[in-house]
Amino acid sequence: MPEEPAYSSAEDPQLVEWAKAGDMSAFEELVSRHRDRIYVRAYSVMRNEDLAVDLSQNAWVKAWQRLDQFHGEASFPTWLSRIVTNLCLDELRRQKRARMDSIEAMEETTGPVENRLEMETVDPVEGLDRQELRERIDAALAKLSDKHRTVIVLYEFEQLEYREIAGKMGTSIGTVMSRLFYARKRLASLLNETLKRDGLIE
Repeated sequence: MPEEPAYSSAEDPQLVEWAKAGDMSAFEELVSRHRDRIYVRAYSVMRNEDLAVDLSQNAWVKAWQRLDQFHGEASFPTWLSRIVTNLCLDELRRQKRARMDSIEAMEETTGPVENRLEMETVDPVEGLDRQELRERIDAALAKLSDKHRTVIVLYEFEQLEYREIAGKMGTSIGTVMSRLFYARKRLASLLNETLKRDGLIE
């Protein structure tokens, strides 16, 4: 009887090869290793636990279905992060369409709602931080509007170029640069206020 592969000690590329050959146990090991990271990525974009769970699970299903398309140009978790980010962007677009449909229906009965639209697209933003203040950046991202949070995630975490971000978000490079500039400026400003309030800086 052949010896079972040592899944826990195998590197990701080996697990991917086994999974491509139909070894579900190898794929389950990949899920176990990277499940939390993929959930965190989904949550960082959606800011909703239930949606993050659903979208990260959908990402794993798509990863299994598209495994033959993974050729190792990037690491497996990077490839998977891009899948879940795209699913999140699709969901945000779907939500935006649903909101616009609702607004159009409302206008038919109550007239234009420009003021409400303006309030809906301008959200408060808080601070940005790294390592030891990770919770602060996480809380800050939650208060960004969808479009500003998304551009930060794609640029800072996915490290995509302006052109790639513009393509994913369906907008111009100039708009991407403008949104990124605004989001960074507000994050830095409000982080400064938070640190002062907590007595961490003067």
